Order: sequence, then C-alpha cells, then structure tokens
Amino acid sequence: MPDDVVAWLRDLGAERIPHPGGTLLVHLERVRHLLASWGARPALQQAGLCHAFYGTDGFPTALLPLSRRPELTAVIGAEAEGIVYFYASCDRTASYPTLADGEAAFRDRFTGRVHSPALALRRDFAELSAANELDLARTDPAFRSRWGAELLSLFGRFRGLLSEPAWRECQAVLGG
Repeated sequence: MPDDVVAWLRDLGAERIPHPGGTLLVHLERVRHLLASWGARPALQQAGLCHAFYGTDGFPTALLPLSRRPELTAVIGAEAEGIVYFYASCDRTASYPTLADGEAAFRDRFTGRVHSPALALRRDFAELSAANELDLARTDPAFRSRWGAELLSLFGRFRGLLSEPAWRECQAVLGG
C-alpha cells in the first residue's frame, strides 16, 4: 500500500512542495519510517505518510480538501484516515495545554467543536506529532535551535502518551 500512496502523493504534487529538509513528500516518507522504527502499527505509519493531506495548524498547504476525505479513506483505511483528520484538525494553541490530561479539551480547528478524545487517539496524535517535529528538528538546525527547548517541554508534558522509543528519540534529538 505505501507505494500506491506515494504515487498518489506525487500525483497531488507533494514532491514539488518545498519543506524543511527537501520536499513535502520526502518529509512524509521520513515521518512514516520514523514511526515504523518505533514499532508503530501499520495504521499509524500510514497516517504518518499522509498526515499533511488536509494541511495542519502549522503547515496550511493541503493536498486534498476535506470534502474528499472518502478518497483518502478508500486508499489508507478508516482508522488511518481518522488519525490524519484528527492530526490536521488540531487547534494547537487551544489543544496542546490539556492533551495529556484525563479530560483533554481538544478543539477541532475546522469545526470549532471542543471535545475530549479517547486516550488511544491522543496517543496516536502525540506519537505522530513527535515523529513530525523530530524530523524537522533533525533536518533543519535552525528549526531545532529555535523550537527545540519548547518541543522538549511539550513532549515532556505528553510523556504519558508517548511510546518509550519516541520519548528516547525526543530526548536524543531535542535534549542535547
């Protein structure tokens, strides 16, 4: 399946969109590989490969409008697409402060809805967020210099949501 998804990403122009460390496509592939190296299940790896399909709060370029969610679901499955939507929909300013809390207040930036998502989905979000930000920190020294301490603090707050391999990588990349 990843080869089909990568071909579709190319068709949608991901290899022509500049991104730290190369192109958006290269970044997406690195995020998927990092998640795989941490032992992430296939659905989370697929979400990593596709996490920018609808744009994000930090990267507004979308490859597909939300009206085309069924197309992505057909290619990567409902579980992976649900993670992609959740990741893309995060209003980071409103959601990050409580995401690791038992009663997290997650704000969907597309709908404005505030809710407390299931723990499993918050874990997927934290893991995907770590993979995304660590890839940026590895490939862009200026990014790491500017945001490294803040990201380490954020992932320290997310510690209970992160796998042990993800947390170790956060410390290795951002802590030194």
